[in-house]
Amino acid sequence: MNATLLAVALSLVSAGAYAAAAVAQSRLAGRTEPGTGVLRMLGRGAWWSAVGLNAAGALLHVAALNYGPLTLVQPLGALTLVVAVPLGARAAGRRVGRTEWRGTALTLLGLGALLLTAGGSAPHETLTLPEALGVGAATMAVVAGLSRPGARPGLRHAAASGITSGVASALTQTLTVAVTDHSGGPLFSWRLLTVALLVSAFAMGGLLLSQTAYQGGLGAPLAVVTLANPVAAAAIGLALLGERLQGGPVSLVLALLGATAAVRGVILLSRAQARNGDPGEVPEGPAPVDPVPSRVVIGSPRPAAVPEPVTVRAGGVPHP
Repeated sequence: MNATLLAVALSLVSAGAYAAAAVAQSRLAGRTEPGTGVLRMLGRGAWWSAVGLNAAGALLHVAALNYGPLTLVQPLGALTLVVAVPLGARAAGRRVGRTEWRGTALTLLGLGALLLTAGGSAPHETLTLPEALGVGAATMAVVAGLSRPGARPGLRHAAASGITSGVASALTQTLTVAVTDHSGGPLFSWRLLTVALLVSAFAMGGLLLSQTAYQGGLGAPLAVVTLANPVAAAAIGLALLGERLQGGPVSLVLALLGATAAVRGVILLSRAQARNGDPGEVPEGPAPVDPVPSRVVIGSPRPAAVPEPVTVRAGGVPHP
């Protein structure tokens, strides 16, 4: 199996793990009151299950980045939404609708067009220390702007999550290429240590931001995460890592058409999931009322005993 096929295979399995994690996070967010602290979240087993699934997806993603460029691996992340459709429908106890199938088909067609234009060679360029610090500073500034109070906080947090995850992938590729490079360079350096710290910070930040975004449902936030992630990573790959689309102007047109189809498919999927209801949503309404209200006797831990009937004999002496 060549490097490109291996990168695609690892990306597919990674997308499945990320999809299962997204559904688990959405269900957890639906059972969590807004404003719940991070420490309280860390004490829940469901949270750690989602963290484990995300960790598995991340490890597979890192392996894929070692065999394929960002312009190839990152668009496959959109399959997370495609996999989440049947998982979310099953969790909600319903069938996948026609609109969802249309969105899935468009997303797959768009991804196919993008993969035809992506570079197929294994990555070899890495970010320098100034480039890594510049990318980190710019990402923090964008996330700070998106995290400010305002309208549509779920979608803005989702965009911030997608951007941080995409940047973490780009930095991870620098880390993996540098570690697996056999040119005799130093294995440990300030550059690799800085990149590793940035990867850890952005990966955890993306996870927490997505958990906050999913409090409003799964469909639309996951769609925004799915779109923002490859855009951020591909921008770094094309601008700083020397990656190029293969095929010339015709390839560029095909890439634009594929991106348009993928975006349309993601929009259809998010609308269908929003209309059908996400697995993490909790039905609203008043709590059920007991038809027989409980009676409380102040000062008595037990209900008062019912007096037994008595009979009165001749002479006026009561007898039980």
